[in-house]
Amino acid sequence: MRPESADRFLTIAVVDTNGLLRGQKVAASELPGILASGMGMSPAQLALDPTDVFLSMPGVTDGTGDFHDSALIVDTGSRRAIPWEVPSDQGLYLAEFSGDAQAFCPRSVLRKVLERAAAMDVFPKLGYELEFTLFNETAESLQAKQFDQLRTATAHASHDLVIYQAAQSEFYNGVADFCEPLGIQLAKMHEEIGGGFMEACIAANTAMAAADQAVLLKNFLRVFAMRRGQTISFMPRWSEQADSQSSHIHISLLDGAGKPCFWNADADHHMSKRFRHFIAGVQRYLPDFMLIFAPTVNSWRRFAEGTFAPPAFTWGIENRTTCLRVVGHSPSSIRVENRLPCADANHYLTAAASIAAGLAGMEAELEPSAATVGNGYLPDARHGPPLHKNMQAAIAALRGSACAKDWLGERFVETFSATREAQCKSFVGKSLIDERRRFFELG
Repeated sequence: MRPESADRFLTIAVVDTNGLLRGQKVAASELPGILASGMGMSPAQLALDPTDVFLSMPGVTDGTGDFHDSALIVDTGSRRAIPWEVPSDQGLYLAEFSGDAQAFCPRSVLRKVLERAAAMDVFPKLGYELEFTLFNETAESLQAKQFDQLRTATAHASHDLVIYQAAQSEFYNGVADFCEPLGIQLAKMHEEIGGGFMEACIAANTAMAAADQAVLLKNFLRVFAMRRGQTISFMPRWSEQADSQSSHIHISLLDGAGKPCFWNADADHHMSKRFRHFIAGVQRYLPDFMLIFAPTVNSWRRFAEGTFAPPAFTWGIENRTTCLRVVGHSPSSIRVENRLPCADANHYLTAAASIAAGLAGMEAELEPSAATVGNGYLPDARHGPPLHKNMQAAIAALRGSACAKDWLGERFVETFSATREAQCKSFVGKSLIDERRRFFELG
């Protein structure tokens, strides 16, 4: 008999542009060969929309593409146990594409930025907030209803309402349970500002570890809901009556000796010069990178007036009405919260773009605008340029960005902007219901 603790199959997975895990189960006996020579997978996986609509990607799915395989490089340190598997410790390994596809593989893009950060003797730490809505719907009921008249798990807006948290204790406990074998450091969960609206937070960790955990949490939250006969949606604006959903990212930097780079006990608000330069860089270059933070046609519904989405590239001290919120009152807690990312953004890419923008500001010793004080949703109070008006403007900004090409790579800019442009064109004249059909369950 096979020992219960022995792996029979292993899942080797990459993370696609949408943040979805795509992989294959392989016999555990194949792992040594895979580690030695890789495992083939087509980079065309990175040109897929959530429900497997191929988007145009130069050299991959356009007229020159041949849908070839590229070898995956398995991160042997990424092994997790998959919850609910039998035996319970069957492993999941994260992998990255090699060859040309490495240039637009999301995990590889973040790795590239982190290597450049290390060369500057800075080491980012990240924490993530994932917002989502839980529905009492299944794939079958969604189809039967044509994605309309959907039932949220709770009826009313319920920010931090303990009544709903207690009523849904099985859900909260189940999330905590599946996070353990996946190595997810869950820091906090609570009800948010709409029916069925929840938030789950990843504790601060090194950048790659935190991004891995955020991706795993986002994928396995969906699995957990499916197993309960429910559905979780990360659509930024699944309904015009719902508030917007985001995935805020908290960023701090340590130097090579482990000393916080953002803290100066004697400076205003304890912000070091390097912190000010970092804030200035993020403020300056977020317009170039905005497509990464708002990557789908639905993302742009989030920035409607009256939601908690930022209206401009502003910053402020403990100010939730700004795009960049300075948080923390000690060397270990001081950080910036980037409130721009939508709930459907890829966590590796939002990390890469945020860190790259900030480090570019540090390199150039940029200075930020005046801090926004008071309600940054009011035009007279904010200090910073407005957001792009639409997805087309964000595509053009990324394509024209010297900073994006320098830090993320020209091939990434080319492929990512092309797929977003293809998606944008495919939704011309379509409705929010059409967006739900594409993005509701897996977006």
